Amino acid sequence: MNRPLPSTAASSHPLRTDQWRQISLITAVAAGIFALFRWLPTGTNLSHMDFRVTAKNPIDFCDPLNPQFIPVVAVASPVTMTLRTGQPAAAGREAHCVLSLRTASGKPVAPQDLLVAHTRLLHLLIADPSLTDYQHVHPEPGRVPGEWIFSFTPRRGGDYRVFADFTPAATARSLYANADLKVLGPGEAGPSASFFTKSWVVEQDGFHFALVPAALPVRAGQAVDLKFAIENLRRGAAVPMQPVMGAFAHLVAFDSARSGFAHLHPMETDLAQIPDAVRPVLNFKIMFPRAGTYVIWAQVNLGGKETFVPFWFDVAG
Repeated sequence: MNRPLPSTAASSHPLRTDQWRQISLITAVAAGIFALFRWLPTGTNLSHMDFRVTAKNPIDFCDPLNPQFIPVVAVASPVTMTLRTGQPAAAGREAHCVLSLRTASGKPVAPQDLLVAHTRLLHLLIADPSLTDYQHVHPEPGRVPGEWIFSFTPRRGGDYRVFADFTPAATARSLYANADLKVLGPGEAGPSASFFTKSWVVEQDGFHFALVPAALPVRAGQAVDLKFAIENLRRGAAVPMQPVMGAFAHLVAFDSARSGFAHLHPMETDLAQIPDAVRPVLNFKIMFPRAGTYVIWAQVNLGGKETFVPFWFDVAG
């Protein structure tokens, strides 16, 4: 004989008092944890909208995996940058500088508002009018929110241009700003043939440096692959290449007018894969927006010494 199945109502039992207490306790604890995380500081007080600017030519947020030449001077940045020194900057004398970063609405851009990119929160790319003095500096936070402190020794006189390269935490995309600093002393108004030789090869500090484009001439508006190679002038001797700022090399390109720059990193991103000891080769990619004269400064660490090497060249239209 088949027995009737018990009904759902007959098989369900009301929760006991101790079970309700457990549920209430778990709920209260979860609510408390949620409230605690809402109360704890989250770092930056700036939002994505703080890094937007209303203008005809706003600067674009840049993908660090797709570097390009950024016309920083001609476009509107959502971050204003100012510089001041304790005493006038002069060629051959260390200049102590205070840099201020603020959003368009006046909010300070402090350390908690930035992400670490290539081991640093803030990179400064500094170039004199002749582009023969290039320096890469990393400021430290000052006592006042939004202020950053750094020092450098200009080698020439003139209006040095300081480009700031940073990544806001609110956007996680690279952003830029610039300001000029007047340096007393003799200098040039711009690049002059008496200061540089256009060449894809440079011998310096006992090494042979080569920057080899995949195709010549390099043309405006066309992406170009670059190979950067180093050899010791003592044939067969090792090249003591070490990482610098989280990469085996950095390339920074400027146009002759210093209207902007491109900060390039090698495609070889795994520092565990050490380049060839005798002839290390690294690969880069870039696109130049306009025809004209450019310089690419390579920055490498050779045996614990940071070395800067310039390559001057023309970009065809």
